[in-house]
Amino acid sequence: MKYDAEVKISLKKGMLNPEASTTQRALALLGYDVEGTATIKIIKFTLEEKDEKLAREEVDDMCQRLLCNPVIHDYEINITPSNE
Repeated sequence: MKYDAEVKISLKKGMLNPEASTTQRALALLGYDVEGTATIKIIKFTLEEKDEKLAREEVDDMCQRLLCNPVIHDYEINITPSNE
């Protein structure tokens, strides 16, 4: 069965996020007062696996080995049956 996977990757709390800091400063220059700016990366793909549990385990392995650095990143995995 095919599954759609979505992985949301963000920096762990306490990690410096230069992209978010720059965005927040730029917004301030435009007159917008915002706080708690953060950035997130979303990776989407479709994979084939026997069931949702195995698909989630495979995506988790991908995250641990390639998609993110578990030392500095948090990640969230969403698995849904594909409409294909």
